[in-house]
Amino acid sequence: MSAPTLTTARLTLTVPQAGDFPDSAALWADPVVTRFVGGRPCTEEESWARLLRLRGLWGLLGYGYWAVRETVTGRYVGEVGFADFHRDIQPSLTGLPEMGWVLATWSHGQGFASEAVTAGLAWIDQTLQPPVVPCIIDQANAPSLALASRMDFQLVTETTYKDAPIRLLERTRR
Repeated sequence: MSAPTLTTARLTLTVPQAGDFPDSAALWADPVVTRFVGGRPCTEEESWARLLRLRGLWGLLGYGYWAVRETVTGRYVGEVGFADFHRDIQPSLTGLPEMGWVLATWSHGQGFASEAVTAGLAWIDQTLQPPVVPCIIDQANAPSLALASRMDFQLVTETTYKDAPIRLLERTRR
């Protein structure tokens, strides 16, 4: 399946391209961005591998991540989408379209995350109709936990991932 382009009032979500790499690498090199996702800035090599993985999800799973840009300016907002990373986590998320989002520091607090996550959820609800969509969020990431709550994700359990405490949330399809 090829990735659809999604549009919202202010954003365009497209399958990641090689041309997105400089912006994606800058995003993942920002310690504010990575504070709750991995805990450290990524190298260019790690960011390149991440971009390849995000694009490759579409061909393997029929879903994946989008590169998110502000439509009017073209400025890189971040990455939003779904994956099955076969994480070593209990309870298992294997086989489920785990949702994730990460946005550039400049875009925080402007409602872009809500807009992009809403678009992604609408797409997966219409297209794949999974019974449940999970997400994992660092317990200290109050803005992401608040967004998840607004998007109807409910706490399933507190668990650990890579020896760090994490919250596992799920959203059931309406």
